[in-house]
Amino acid sequence: MTLPPAASLHQGAESFYQHWQRLNDWLVAHRAFWQPAPFMTPEPEWVRQYPSLADWLMAQTDDACQRLDDTPERLAQQSARWVPDLVHYEALVQLPVLSASTDGVAAATLPEIRATDMPGRKRLQAGAFTSALLPLSKPALDWCCGKGHLSRTLAPHCTDLVTGFEWNGELVRDGNRLAGQFGDRVSIRCQDVMAPDLTLPADHHGVALHACGDLHRQLLQRGALAGLPRLSISPCCYHLTASDHYRPLSSQASGHEPTLKLTPNDLRLAVQETVTAPARVREQTRRISQWRLGFDGLQRALRGQDNYLPVPSHPPRLVNEDFQAFCRWAAAKKGLALPAGTDFSHWQAFGERRFEQVRRYELVRHLFRRPLELWMVLDYAVYLEEQGYRVTLGTFCERSLTPRNLLLDAVRACDTPPAPHSHP
Repeated sequence: MTLPPAASLHQGAESFYQHWQRLNDWLVAHRAFWQPAPFMTPEPEWVRQYPSLADWLMAQTDDACQRLDDTPERLAQQSARWVPDLVHYEALVQLPVLSASTDGVAAATLPEIRATDMPGRKRLQAGAFTSALLPLSKPALDWCCGKGHLSRTLAPHCTDLVTGFEWNGELVRDGNRLAGQFGDRVSIRCQDVMAPDLTLPADHHGVALHACGDLHRQLLQRGALAGLPRLSISPCCYHLTASDHYRPLSSQASGHEPTLKLTPNDLRLAVQETVTAPARVREQTRRISQWRLGFDGLQRALRGQDNYLPVPSHPPRLVNEDFQAFCRWAAAKKGLALPAGTDFSHWQAFGERRFEQVRRYELVRHLFRRPLELWMVLDYAVYLEEQGYRVTLGTFCERSLTPRNLLLDAVRACDTPPAPHSHP
């Protein structure tokens, strides 16, 4: 597949739908790189088609793998020696920055002395998100607000009371207590936002910082239906949905052929980044992954079937035990009998070798995380334009603060629906 030279998103030459089309066709053309998971498929088809790329990846050290994973633009440039279309990666994912900061702290960030019970990273995220929305001219509705960290960050910049919706009663009580303690103009209500009889307060600015899957899609659709004057959303966890297959929200994307047909497992790829995970968590994840791959080799040998057998999430206690304990637990979950004399050392070593392979083959798959996420969010932007909103899409913070740093900001047009919006 050969694409025409990509216009920069900063040149104002491309509508959201045109960008979505280009991204959709690129993802469709390269689905062999990202839909098969090397964790489940030991040798994806692309390994046989591009053996030199596979050899180059296998030659990378662990440190080099981490650097490439943390800098996908660099990985795409180097991989383009074998897959020329990857040269388009950077242009496809480039977006404007919507929030400024000083030494990594945005202007609207709550002072630490007022950020009681607010984790440091969440405090900075809420500050950057709020800074990107200023000025605020309507009462804010904080969707799935938890303890109201974003609500309390928004409050000093709102002339009206900030209303929060949260279904967890304990979080509602804690949030209202904190708001009262600091005199914030915030009121959190216990509300299931997925309730069919939900009524949204009129003339409010709907905001959602990292509402998951169907929750943020509910705000997009219900907010547009209610005619809310502004919707500002940073989506998260796209795979958390009640649907078996994801369907685009916009009419234009829904009518495009060919378009991606995605399962929740496909959508999960978009959020598989660990740039914010502490070293201890990364090491635990590495060890459990090795154990799962070791058990995968063992179960294939026992069953005489060369296919992946999904194993449920492990109980936390297993992190402090050993590979043999993990295998016994996993075998019990899948109804497998482990023969006496099973060579656990052999299969543990097998899992460690497979992990090294998977780690390197996954690098190519990881190149498609941001494009897949942007494919969904561009569809959201097109949907909101179809509902009569003027839309801005960009990033509100650095990826190192959160990989989920996209911000969709939509303001309802006063009169007739606008023409398709071009990127800033």
